[in-house]
Amino acid sequence: MSGPNSDAEHVIVSSSQMKAVEEKMFACGMTVEALMEKVGLEMKNWLLHNSRLLIHGVLVLVGPGNNGGDGLVLARELYLEGVQLTLWCPFTIKKVLIAKHLAYCTAIGIPIIKTYPDVNSDSLWIDALFGLGQTREIPTDLGLLLKKREKHNPGKLISLDVPSGICSDTGKTLGIAAAKASFTLTVGLNKLGLLQDLAIPFIGKLVRIDLGIPKSFLIFHEENIPLKLCHKDIDLFVFPRSIPNASKYERGRTLVIAGSHKYKGAPLLALKGALASGVGSIQAFLPKNISDSIWHIVPEVVFHNFADHLDSKNIPIKECLEQVNFDHFDSLLIGPGLDVLDEKWEESASLLKKFGGLLVLDADALNRIAFSCDGWRWICKRNGPTWITPNLNEFCRLFPEIDVSCKLKAAGIASKITGASVLLKGANSVIATPQGEIWQLSETCPFVARAGLGDVLSGFISGIGALGLSRDSEIDNKLLALSALLHSSAGNFCFDGSNPELIAKTLAKFVKKIQQEKVHFDTFQRQK
Repeated sequence: MSGPNSDAEHVIVSSSQMKAVEEKMFACGMTVEALMEKVGLEMKNWLLHNSRLLIHGVLVLVGPGNNGGDGLVLARELYLEGVQLTLWCPFTIKKVLIAKHLAYCTAIGIPIIKTYPDVNSDSLWIDALFGLGQTREIPTDLGLLLKKREKHNPGKLISLDVPSGICSDTGKTLGIAAAKASFTLTVGLNKLGLLQDLAIPFIGKLVRIDLGIPKSFLIFHEENIPLKLCHKDIDLFVFPRSIPNASKYERGRTLVIAGSHKYKGAPLLALKGALASGVGSIQAFLPKNISDSIWHIVPEVVFHNFADHLDSKNIPIKECLEQVNFDHFDSLLIGPGLDVLDEKWEESASLLKKFGGLLVLDADALNRIAFSCDGWRWICKRNGPTWITPNLNEFCRLFPEIDVSCKLKAAGIASKITGASVLLKGANSVIATPQGEIWQLSETCPFVARAGLGDVLSGFISGIGALGLSRDSEIDNKLLALSALLHSSAGNFCFDGSNPELIAKTLAKFVKKIQQEKVHFDTFQRQK
């Protein structure tokens, strides 16, 4: 089976699940003291490996709990390595173990400042104030201090486990401000809140500090444990490959219905995404004025005119579908740039029900379904597999009864009730399948939140889906996760820019290299 395993590198856990893992370790003989030492030593090793961060000295902000204890172990070890280091303890330390660590730090000569630290200092601040399971707002004076630090000296703070003032389950800010980290050294496993879009501005680069947790400890009562995906995980998926002597029609056939007078560029971007997938054959229904103006840009695509109203500026889906021989296609994409028209979804819905191939629904196709009589329940009536790719607004429109405060849960529920695989797009997009698999992207590029990238993505996944069905009789829904991951990675490793056309070209390079099996993906970033 392709894709990452449920191991410590990939599982995404809530604070209660992380605490349950720690309790298992303690029950088997691991002591709190030993675990704290292990955490502090691993963090020290990471910081020494990134010693450029330490050249102006370090101030450790020590909290009253175990997070503060981790910080004190780290402080002790860095000080013994010769790093200029100071402590600040804004709270009374009552826990015996933490007090002992503090006493030893002072005994070996680590200075403790008594007043608020200077926000203009060039030293690295290490936030060890609160950590896992924060629920209460941080004190106002601390919140203001952290806010001033970011304003006057941005990028000079690292958080241990979870940035102070961030909920480790939701990613929401607790109180007036939170620590804004350049790196977050999260302990043991990936925390749910740290991957959510709300938390991204506060997390910086997320680094997992490995504790050597046995895999047997990662068995949870919950059915579906989400997995984190990053660029190197592409090599864990199986890319669909056709036999070497396959014809173009045996390498996947996809049909695209897209475009309107208002959104003239969306169809071209969707088609470029489909071309990047390596699919063998692409056909399209577009408004005539659009197809007449772009056929020479993508001459590989076969363009159809819909039956009537050849001068129409918009697409009547029903008229297009009435001309389609569904047996000639493995996937059908409907939605990019369609706009919301007077045409009712019900008028074309009956034709789509009988299509046994992969139906990919994006953008205004989803909005039309949302406004239809059946709403999302129409998707349940499909005979073939369906992939839907909503952004958050489209998702809320289609599923108004689903709480979206946790996108992983929301996507999982939507997939379960519709039987469709769901790609809920965002900064860290979520993918959920009817089989209960849930993934969340990480290490996404902040520079590619640009108009048109969703059109490239929808075309790309329809092409990958067609490739998959041309090889196997049933669709592998993991291909949706692989497609989203490749698209995200292309945004990071596009050397020439971040606009949609350039990213489509990078996607095409990725696919070619994967098909040739010349290099592993983790070497691609070193090649231009």
